[in-house]
Amino acid sequence: MTADRPGPFAGLALAVSWLTVLPVRVRTTTGGDLPAGVPAAALRWAPVVGLLGGLGAGALLLGLLAAGTAPLVAGLLVVGAGALATRGMHVDGLADTADGLGSYGPPERALRIMADGGAGPFAVVTLLVVLGTRAAALAQLGTAAPVAALTACALAAATGRAGFCWVARRGTPAARPGGLGATVAGSQPAWVAPLWWLALAGVATGVVVATGPAPAPAGAAAVGGAVLLAAALVAGLAAHTRRRFGGTSGDVLGAAAELGNTAVLVVLAAAFTG
Repeated sequence: MTADRPGPFAGLALAVSWLTVLPVRVRTTTGGDLPAGVPAAALRWAPVVGLLGGLGAGALLLGLLAAGTAPLVAGLLVVGAGALATRGMHVDGLADTADGLGSYGPPERALRIMADGGAGPFAVVTLLVVLGTRAAALAQLGTAAPVAALTACALAAATGRAGFCWVARRGTPAARPGGLGATVAGSQPAWVAPLWWLALAGVATGVVVATGPAPAPAGAAAVGGAVLLAAALVAGLAAHTRRRFGGTSGDVLGAAAELGNTAVLVVLAAAFTG
């Protein structure tokens, strides 16, 4: 089905289609292209998709633990389920970005390595460290109150996806033509990602203070610190990859989501179970 004029939720539909395995149909123009502005809107909807996915991950973690699964095994299964739910896109982006940065070559060589599709030693080590750390943080969160685990998982996933908007902010060119990176590079106003981070931190702080998984001042500080750390990692990654690759790419988007997600989980696991 085609439509030259996108509906009000076309960006959300595209975000769900891009970021999950759900079979959501996205309307195109009569020429078969995505309507103008919809890919950019999809990035702004990405934190919402992440929030829902994070709630699902938290519910899965609690269900596995209630069934008697060992905490670390439950954490690893949740990480694996998250990769399946996103078609492995973000994990693949993290791996390719690690290999590209580890090449220490000129941008052209780094981009060739990233497009190769294989996983080199930098990718393997990075995946082991990041995904292993996330699984361990999830295992630790399993000992916290259920509302704390759900809040942490939802905030982590949404915060990581909000990083898309910073990586693709205006003034950032595409590292190479074609692909997701070229579709959305430079499409986001610089205030979108910080606004998302502030909003997410505010809502999560309200939940923490209202439900009490940690004392109010400490809980609010933990949430703020977690989001701030995630934002700093995403900003550092965006700056470094722009220098190394000459711009951004879909792989960098995925890497930003994975780093931001993991950072929030680590901080909140320590805060809610300490």
